[in-house]
Amino acid sequence: MQRTLMPKLVEWKERASRMPLLLYGARQVGKTYLLQEFGQQYFRNTIYINFETDAVLASEFSRDIDPIHLLTTLEVFFNKKIDPDSTLIILDEVQACERALTSLKYFSERVPQYHIVAAGSLLGVTVNRNQHSFPVGKVEMLTLYPMDFEEFLLALEEDALVSTIREAYAADSGLPEALHAKALELYKTYLVVGGMPGAVWAYLKERHMLDAVSVQNLILSSYVADMSKYASPAETTKIMACFDSIPAQLAKENRKFQYKIVRKGGSATLFGSSIDWLTAAGIVLKCAKIEQPFMPLAAHLDVSAFKLYMADTGLLVLKSGIPASIMLTGWENNTFSGAIAENYTAISLKAKGYPLYYWESGGTAEIDFILQRGEEIIPVEVKTGIHTKSRSLAVYRERYTPAHAVRISQKNFGLENGIKSVPLYAVFCM
Repeated sequence: MQRTLMPKLVEWKERASRMPLLLYGARQVGKTYLLQEFGQQYFRNTIYINFETDAVLASEFSRDIDPIHLLTTLEVFFNKKIDPDSTLIILDEVQACERALTSLKYFSERVPQYHIVAAGSLLGVTVNRNQHSFPVGKVEMLTLYPMDFEEFLLALEEDALVSTIREAYAADSGLPEALHAKALELYKTYLVVGGMPGAVWAYLKERHMLDAVSVQNLILSSYVADMSKYASPAETTKIMACFDSIPAQLAKENRKFQYKIVRKGGSATLFGSSIDWLTAAGIVLKCAKIEQPFMPLAAHLDVSAFKLYMADTGLLVLKSGIPASIMLTGWENNTFSGAIAENYTAISLKAKGYPLYYWESGGTAEIDFILQRGEEIIPVEVKTGIHTKSRSLAVYRERYTPAHAVRISQKNFGLENGIKSVPLYAVFCM
């Protein structure tokens, strides 16, 4: 499977002033697969350590994290010469060995010429829990998200369709109707399969949706297991309550997260840390409200209001209990369809590096996403179908007169009255 993060790994490899790399990402997003592919394609040798299964090496890292000692030990253990230029060292599931995470600082300071990459599930939770062990300023960081729709198309060997979509996006010219319809159908399939590589791989074998659903159920179970493993019993109960409330939160017309939906009498004091846990684990994405769409957006936050999205559409569809048949045939008429399209867009934008913000004005108008690109602030509105008239976008444009605005829907590409029409399947181009 092709992952669009690979070029960034190659860029890191070629950089002379490189520090060890820390790859963030939720469980099952494909970190191990990506790093092993990286090693196979761009290095002569790869040293792979999994600290959850390699107890002997985990013990060695816990005992002594001098980089010269560790390099010598690894050479003997794996019976491989570790060459700074041609060997990749992968420290996987590094959250299971706190001292291995700390060792990255000394690799950076004493032997920066070596290629060291660390990865693991729940890294965000572990780092927050053990602040003293994190090698601040001594590592570079990248985040891997579930596969976006572009990567899904590439997995389906639809490379030509990807290129055609990108060309149409750049030119603001509509796709031929047959290709437009095909892309929309594949997009609907993606919403159900989602972007978890295991689920995508299971679907690709026989093109059976239930194969993907079986993998998704296992992933949701692993999330629950992680909550129990990395949080106290009392915290686990609250984390699961927040997680289970997400479909109900998104089903509302106003998708702002409300603690009272989690539990009657709920509050930020009671559940705030649980939401922080889910966000740090990469299981959910947080979209913050801004009071004014001015640069920099982060300076105009309303800290009391936010939305929560699932980090994968397939898991959201499964958790919501929507039958795949409805998603593939008549999903536009389902009352939950707007939430799914909005969640999908949030995932796509986050994967492209955009912080997630939305704007709302006293209950009279709301813009789903506000993007900052250079010095420009761009409103982005998401619609489920082809009927795209919107009072909210009209109110926003009248008040703030943005140079550009984007409307995402089932309509084909186009540009009219300063609004760029982007089909739902083409959000990865943004």
